[in-house]
Amino acid sequence: MAFGNIGKVIAGQALEATKKNVMDAITGPEAPKPGEKPQPAPESIGGIILGQIQAMQRPLKEDQELVVLFYTGSESLRVTEIFVPNVQVFVFAGVDSQGNVTRAVVPADRAQIVCKIMKIAPEARPVRVTILSARPKAESA
Repeated sequence: MAFGNIGKVIAGQALEATKKNVMDAITGPEAPKPGEKPQPAPESIGGIILGQIQAMQRPLKEDQELVVLFYTGSESLRVTEIFVPNVQVFVFAGVDSQGNVTRAVVPADRAQIVCKIMKIAPEARPVRVTILSARPKAESA
């Protein structure tokens, strides 16, 4: 196996681990009531949005990038990182139209973003959207 392939495999495993952590943080298990059969938890809106972003980004070629744009009023933000502190909130981080580093804290069920796959210049490196989840807090004994 060539070094390039090893790098792709490791990157793929890291992406899958991050995806699993984010999805686990968003779709936490619900405890069934006594006497009830456990029902599969409905997937949250936030989980669906993150899943779609990852599904669009995963198959990109080296000359493509996923551009994620968040609009609010007159502001537009090119999202480069999405932090998911809990099930109800997204924190979009990126650069606004004037080049300022900007964060937008948004309820997950109100997040409206535009995603598009774009070609990049031959000399440029593609930008990948990073999705981060909050670390689970250790429970005290």
